[in-house]
Amino acid sequence: MIRFARLVGSLAIFVFLSLATSAHALEEEVVLGLSQDRVAITADFDGSEILIFGAVKRETPIPEGPPLQVIVAVSGPSSPVTVRRKEKKLGIWVNTDSVIVDSAPSFYAIATSAPFQEVITDTEDLRYRVSIARAIRSVGAAMNIANAQEFADAVVRIREDEGLYSLRENTVAVDQQTLFRSAIDMPSDLTEGHYTARIFLTRSGQVVSSFETDIDVRKVGLERFLYSMSREQPFLYGLMSLAIAIVAGWGASAAFRLLRQ
Repeated sequence: MIRFARLVGSLAIFVFLSLATSAHALEEEVVLGLSQDRVAITADFDGSEILIFGAVKRETPIPEGPPLQVIVAVSGPSSPVTVRRKEKKLGIWVNTDSVIVDSAPSFYAIATSAPFQEVITDTEDLRYRVSIARAIRSVGAAMNIANAQEFADAVVRIREDEGLYSLRENTVAVDQQTLFRSAIDMPSDLTEGHYTARIFLTRSGQVVSSFETDIDVRKVGLERFLYSMSREQPFLYGLMSLAIAIVAGWGASAAFRLLRQ
Protein backbone atom coordinates (compact mmCIF):
# COMPACT_ATOMS: atom_id res chain seq x y z
CA MET A 1 0.00 0.00 0.00
CA ILE A 2 2.83 2.35 0.90
CA ARG A 3 4.63 1.47 -2.33
CA PHE A 4 1.44 2.20 -4.32
CA ALA A 5 1.03 5.56 -2.57
CA ARG A 6 4.63 6.47 -3.40
CA LEU A 7 4.05 5.48 -7.02
CA VAL A 8 0.93 7.65 -7.22
CA GLY A 9 2.78 10.52 -5.58
CA SER A 10 5.71 10.24 -8.02
CA LEU A 11 3.31 10.11 -10.96
CA ALA A 12 1.50 13.23 -9.72
CA ILE A 13 4.79 15.11 -9.37
CA PHE A 14 5.82 14.04 -12.88
CA VAL A 15 2.52 15.21 -14.37
CA PHE A 16 2.77 18.52 -12.53
CA LEU A 17 6.31 19.14 -13.74
CA SER A 18 5.34 18.19 -17.30
CA LEU A 19 2.41 20.61 -17.28
CA ALA A 20 4.57 23.32 -15.78
CA THR A 21 7.25 22.77 -18.41
CA SER A 22 4.65 22.84 -21.21
CA ALA A 23 3.10 26.01 -19.85
CA HIS A 24 6.50 27.66 -19.63
CA ALA A 25 7.37 26.56 -23.16
CA LEU A 26 4.19 28.13 -24.49
CA GLU A 27 4.83 31.51 -22.82
CA GLU A 28 6.79 32.62 -25.91
CA GLU A 29 6.33 30.97 -29.29
CA VAL A 30 7.71 31.72 -32.76
CA VAL A 31 5.33 32.78 -35.53
CA LEU A 32 7.42 32.79 -38.71
CA GLY A 33 7.20 34.16 -42.23
CA LEU A 34 9.47 33.83 -45.27
CA SER A 35 9.71 36.09 -48.30
CA GLN A 36 9.92 32.88 -50.36
CA ASP A 37 9.96 29.18 -49.54
CA ARG A 38 11.20 28.14 -52.98
CA VAL A 39 14.39 29.17 -54.79
CA ALA A 40 14.52 28.53 -58.56
CA ILE A 41 17.98 28.01 -60.09
CA THR A 42 17.92 29.19 -63.69
CA ALA A 43 20.60 29.63 -66.34
CA ASP A 44 21.30 33.21 -65.19
CA PHE A 45 20.92 32.56 -61.45
CA ASP A 46 23.47 34.63 -59.52
CA GLY A 47 22.27 34.11 -55.97
CA SER A 48 19.23 34.96 -53.92
CA GLU A 49 18.25 36.70 -50.72
CA ILE A 50 15.63 35.27 -48.39
CA LEU A 51 13.96 37.62 -45.96
CA ILE A 52 13.05 35.85 -42.73
CA PHE A 53 10.63 37.69 -40.47
CA GLY A 54 8.33 36.75 -37.66
CA ALA A 55 6.77 37.56 -34.33
CA VAL A 56 6.69 36.17 -30.83
CA LYS A 57 3.32 34.89 -29.71
CA ARG A 58 2.66 35.30 -25.98
CA GLU A 59 -0.14 34.38 -23.62
CA THR A 60 1.44 36.43 -20.82
CA PRO A 61 3.20 39.82 -20.58
CA ILE A 62 6.83 40.11 -21.67
CA PRO A 63 8.97 38.46 -18.96
CA GLU A 64 11.20 40.70 -16.92
CA GLY A 65 14.95 40.27 -16.99
CA PRO A 66 17.39 39.80 -19.88
CA PRO A 67 16.02 40.77 -23.31
CA LEU A 68 14.85 38.24 -25.85
CA GLN A 69 17.46 37.20 -28.42
CA VAL A 70 16.90 35.55 -31.81
CA ILE A 71 19.03 33.13 -33.82
CA VAL A 72 18.30 32.26 -37.46
CA ALA A 73 20.11 29.27 -38.98
CA VAL A 74 19.64 28.13 -42.59
CA SER A 75 21.29 24.88 -43.68
CA GLY A 76 21.50 23.04 -46.99
CA PRO A 77 21.48 19.30 -47.71
CA SER A 78 24.09 17.37 -45.74
CA SER A 79 26.38 14.69 -47.13
CA PRO A 80 29.67 12.95 -46.27
CA VAL A 81 32.87 14.75 -47.26
CA THR A 82 36.27 13.16 -47.79
CA VAL A 83 39.08 15.44 -46.62
CA ARG A 84 42.71 14.70 -47.51
CA ARG A 85 45.87 16.04 -45.97
CA LYS A 86 48.76 16.97 -48.26
CA GLU A 87 52.39 16.84 -47.25
CA LYS A 88 55.56 17.69 -49.11
CA LYS A 89 57.78 14.66 -49.61
CA LEU A 90 60.95 14.74 -51.72
CA GLY A 91 59.85 18.09 -53.09
CA ILE A 92 56.44 16.83 -54.23
CA TRP A 93 53.07 17.50 -52.60
CA VAL A 94 51.27 14.19 -52.09
CA ASN A 95 48.10 13.06 -50.31
CA THR A 96 48.82 11.34 -47.03
CA ASP A 97 46.00 10.91 -44.51
CA SER A 98 42.31 11.13 -45.35
CA VAL A 99 39.22 11.32 -43.14
CA ILE A 100 35.54 11.02 -44.07
CA VAL A 101 33.52 13.70 -42.31
CA ASP A 102 30.23 11.89 -41.75
CA SER A 103 27.87 14.79 -42.44
CA ALA A 104 28.47 18.39 -43.48
CA PRO A 105 25.80 20.80 -44.78
CA SER A 106 26.42 22.10 -48.29
CA PHE A 107 25.36 25.55 -47.07
CA TYR A 108 25.10 26.97 -43.56
CA ALA A 109 24.36 30.54 -42.53
CA ILE A 110 23.71 31.87 -39.04
CA ALA A 111 22.31 35.29 -38.17
CA THR A 112 22.01 36.50 -34.57
CA SER A 113 20.57 39.51 -32.77
CA ALA A 114 23.71 39.85 -30.61
CA PRO A 115 27.19 38.29 -30.43
CA PHE A 116 26.86 34.51 -30.71
CA GLN A 117 28.43 33.76 -27.34
CA GLU A 118 25.86 36.02 -25.67
CA VAL A 119 22.71 34.63 -27.28
CA ILE A 120 23.25 30.92 -26.53
CA THR A 121 25.23 28.95 -23.98
CA ASP A 122 27.67 26.26 -24.96
CA THR A 123 25.39 23.61 -23.46
CA GLU A 124 22.41 24.75 -25.52
CA ASP A 125 24.60 25.00 -28.61
CA LEU A 126 25.68 21.40 -28.06
CA ARG A 127 22.06 20.33 -27.60
CA TYR A 128 20.65 22.04 -30.70
CA ARG A 129 23.81 22.01 -32.90
CA VAL A 130 23.52 25.66 -33.85
CA SER A 131 27.11 26.80 -34.40
CA ILE A 132 28.90 25.98 -37.62
CA ALA A 133 31.39 23.67 -35.94
CA ARG A 134 28.62 21.64 -34.30
CA ALA A 135 26.51 21.46 -37.45
CA ILE A 136 29.22 19.21 -38.87
CA ARG A 137 29.11 15.64 -37.62
CA SER A 138 32.35 13.71 -37.55
CA VAL A 139 32.11 10.49 -35.55
CA GLY A 140 35.79 9.72 -35.61
CA ALA A 141 38.88 8.83 -37.58
CA ALA A 142 41.39 6.01 -37.63
CA MET A 143 43.55 5.76 -34.53
CA ASN A 144 46.73 6.33 -36.55
CA ILE A 145 45.60 9.78 -37.78
CA ALA A 146 46.84 12.62 -35.62
CA ASN A 147 44.80 15.79 -35.04
CA ALA A 148 41.67 14.36 -36.68
CA GLN A 149 39.64 17.45 -35.71
CA GLU A 150 41.72 19.47 -38.16
CA PHE A 151 39.94 17.71 -41.04
CA ALA A 152 36.51 18.96 -39.91
CA ASP A 153 38.03 22.41 -39.32
CA ALA A 154 39.35 22.34 -42.89
CA VAL A 155 35.83 21.77 -44.24
CA VAL A 156 34.63 24.84 -42.33
CA ARG A 157 37.56 26.98 -43.46
CA ILE A 158 37.22 26.04 -47.14
CA ARG A 159 33.47 26.60 -47.25
CA GLU A 160 33.77 29.89 -45.39
CA ASP A 161 36.23 31.07 -48.06
CA GLU A 162 33.73 29.98 -50.73
CA GLY A 163 30.92 31.93 -49.05
CA LEU A 164 28.95 28.77 -48.23
CA TYR A 165 29.36 29.03 -44.45
CA SER A 166 28.87 32.30 -42.58
CA LEU A 167 28.14 33.70 -39.13
CA ARG A 168 26.57 37.16 -39.20
CA GLU A 169 26.27 38.54 -35.70
CA ASN A 170 24.00 41.49 -34.85
CA THR A 171 22.08 41.13 -38.13
CA VAL A 172 18.70 40.10 -36.70
CA ALA A 173 16.63 43.16 -35.83
CA VAL A 174 14.33 42.67 -32.84
CA ASP A 175 11.62 45.28 -32.16
CA GLN A 176 10.03 45.52 -28.74
CA GLN A 177 10.99 41.89 -28.04
CA THR A 178 8.10 40.89 -30.30
CA LEU A 179 8.96 41.38 -33.98
CA PHE A 180 12.15 40.20 -35.65
CA ARG A 181 13.57 40.16 -39.17
CA SER A 182 16.75 39.23 -40.98
CA ALA A 183 18.00 38.49 -44.50
CA ILE A 184 20.04 35.46 -45.55
CA ASP A 185 22.16 35.73 -48.70
CA MET A 186 22.34 32.53 -50.71
CA PRO A 187 25.21 32.26 -53.24
CA SER A 188 24.95 31.30 -56.90
CA ASP A 189 26.51 27.84 -56.51
CA LEU A 190 23.75 26.36 -54.36
CA THR A 191 23.29 22.62 -54.08
CA GLU A 192 19.85 21.49 -55.17
CA GLY A 193 17.60 20.04 -52.48
CA HIS A 194 15.67 20.79 -49.31
CA TYR A 195 17.05 23.54 -47.08
CA THR A 196 16.04 23.99 -43.45
CA ALA A 197 15.47 27.29 -41.67
CA ARG A 198 15.58 27.14 -37.88
CA ILE A 199 14.68 29.98 -35.54
CA PHE A 200 15.57 30.00 -31.85
CA LEU A 201 14.32 32.38 -29.17
CA THR A 202 16.68 32.61 -26.22
CA ARG A 203 16.86 34.34 -22.84
CA SER A 204 20.05 34.35 -20.79
CA GLY A 205 21.47 31.95 -23.36
CA GLN A 206 18.71 29.37 -22.84
CA VAL A 207 16.44 28.34 -25.72
CA VAL A 208 12.82 29.12 -24.80
CA SER A 209 11.26 28.33 -28.18
CA SER A 210 12.28 27.05 -31.60
CA PHE A 211 10.68 26.71 -35.02
CA GLU A 212 11.71 24.88 -38.18
CA THR A 213 10.56 25.15 -41.78
CA ASP A 214 11.75 24.02 -45.23
CA ILE A 215 13.00 25.94 -48.26
CA ASP A 216 12.97 24.10 -51.60
CA VAL A 217 15.89 24.85 -53.94
CA ARG A 218 15.45 23.41 -57.45
CA LYS A 219 16.80 23.87 -60.95
CA VAL A 220 14.13 24.95 -63.45
CA GLY A 221 13.83 25.49 -67.20
CA LEU A 222 16.85 24.68 -69.36
CA GLU A 223 19.03 24.14 -66.30
CA ARG A 224 16.66 21.47 -65.04
CA PHE A 225 16.48 19.78 -68.46
CA LEU A 226 20.25 19.60 -68.85
CA TYR A 227 20.79 18.48 -65.26
CA SER A 228 18.23 15.68 -65.55
CA MET A 229 19.62 14.53 -68.89
CA SER A 230 23.18 14.42 -67.57
CA ARG A 231 22.05 12.16 -64.71
CA GLU A 232 19.41 10.02 -66.40
CA GLN A 233 20.71 9.80 -70.01
CA PRO A 234 24.46 10.46 -69.90
CA PHE A 235 25.08 8.95 -73.37
CA LEU A 236 22.58 11.27 -75.09
CA TYR A 237 23.89 14.19 -73.01
CA GLY A 238 27.41 13.45 -74.24
CA LEU A 239 26.27 13.26 -77.88
CA MET A 240 24.35 16.52 -77.54
CA SER A 241 27.37 18.25 -75.97
CA LEU A 242 29.58 16.99 -78.80
CA ALA A 243 27.10 18.18 -81.43
CA ILE A 244 26.86 21.62 -79.83
CA ALA A 245 30.66 21.88 -79.73
CA ILE A 246 30.92 20.94 -83.42
CA VAL A 247 28.23 23.41 -84.46
CA ALA A 248 29.79 26.17 -82.32
CA GLY A 249 33.23 25.49 -83.82
CA TRP A 250 31.89 25.48 -87.38
CA GLY A 251 29.95 28.68 -86.74
CA ALA A 252 33.00 30.44 -85.33
CA SER A 253 35.08 29.32 -88.30
CA ALA A 254 32.46 30.51 -90.79
CA ALA A 255 32.17 33.87 -89.06
CA PHE A 256 35.96 34.29 -89.10
CA ARG A 257 36.09 33.55 -92.87
CA LEU A 258 33.36 36.15 -93.51
CA LEU A 259 35.29 38.74 -91.52
CA ARG A 260 38.45 38.07 -93.54
CA GLN A 261 36.57 38.58 -96.77
